[in-house]
Order: sequence, then C-alpha cells, then structure tokens
Amino acid sequence: MDYHHLDRIKLLFPCFQSVPNEHWVNAELLSIDSSTPHAIQEGHIFRHTMFIVGGSVRIFKICPSSGREMTLYRVNGGQCCSLMLASILGETEYEASVQVEEPTEVLLIPVPLFRGWMDSLQPVRQFVYKQMMGRIIDVTTLLEQVTFQSIPLRLSDYLLSRFHALQSDTLWITHEKIAIELGTAREVVTRTLKSFAKSGAIALKRGQIVLLDGGSLQRLSKRANVT
Repeated sequence: MDYHHLDRIKLLFPCFQSVPNEHWVNAELLSIDSSTPHAIQEGHIFRHTMFIVGGSVRIFKICPSSGREMTLYRVNGGQCCSLMLASILGETEYEASVQVEEPTEVLLIPVPLFRGWMDSLQPVRQFVYKQMMGRIIDVTTLLEQVTFQSIPLRLSDYLLSRFHALQSDTLWITHEKIAIELGTAREVVTRTLKSFAKSGAIALKRGQIVLLDGGSLQRLSKRANVT
C-alpha cells in the first residue's frame, strides 16, 4: 500500500483510524472500470475483503432457470458489500454477482488480515455490523416490493426517483435496463411504459423516456398502489 493514500482511506472509513500504518503493507488500492475483467460471481471464494473508495458497483442475482437478472443494491464510496462480508465471515461461497458500472477505486485487504482487525478492533466490528444491518433492511424492502407491489407501481416509483435524482426530464435508459433493475421481463416493462405514454405522463423515444407530466405519473403510482 502506498501510504500517501492512507489519510484519504481513513477519512472515508473512520473505522480504520486505529489500524497502525505498518499493518497496511499487504493492502492494495486498485482502479477498475467496466472493462476490467473479474471473476466475482455466485460461488466465488474471496481472498481479499473489498471496500469501495470511489465509484460504484452493482450487486445482482441471476435466476438459474430464466437467466434474468435482478439488482439487489449498489455499493458506493465509503461502503462495502454485505454479502461479501457474510461470505468471508462465514467462510462460504458468494451468493451474488458484481458489475462495475463506472470508474471505481477498490481497497483490497487480505482476508486473514481483515479477520484479525475484526477480532481486535471494535470500530471495525461496528462498521461491519452496521453495513450488514443496513443491507438486510434494503434487501427486505426489495423483497416486500417484489412480493406485494404491482409492476406499474414499482415502475412509476422507479421513474420518479430517477427523474428526481438526475434533476432532468429526460432519462436515457433502455427497457432492458429497467427490467433488470425491477427484476421483471423486458416485455412487461415495455407494455407498462406504453400505458404510461398513452396516459400522457411520459413520451417514449429510442433509448429515452421523457417526463411530460410528473403529477400524472404520481397519480399512476398511487392508483397502482390502490389496485
């Protein structure tokens, strides 16, 4: 590890403040992007614990029968994957797959070294437990949405959240990408989007979804929740 990175890492991950500098000799900081080959998928056995310093990775599951993907959550700067932590601590195979979505910095800590830090340093243990608890809540919420909410409701909520996050009336995204985010079939997304467009809430263009009437889309969300 190049020690000039440590101040930045410890600022982003305060749980590592008490780790002496000499204990970082076997840690690495890597820069990766969407073209970087990796083998982190279901069944993977980790040799390093990974922490995201900057950028984002998508954690997803693949249905064995259909091959359909479903996004579980994303890991951003200052976070790590809770399923990875569970795999490392339980000495089990990884239960998801990883996609690098943008240029990302990853901190790699050898698993035996990280386990030693967990055993001896309370802030590291607290960080791990907090990460795992937060993701349990996220995945439980996702399970409730998939089980109890209709596709029109989930789709309208997803669109509203993306328009708001981007602060734009135009969303550049394919129907296939939305289907992956919602864990459903592309045909279902296309059919539902066409019904939204017919109502005047949105306009559909090639690779684009344009917001025409936010209030109408919100009403569609509420109506789908009722029905």
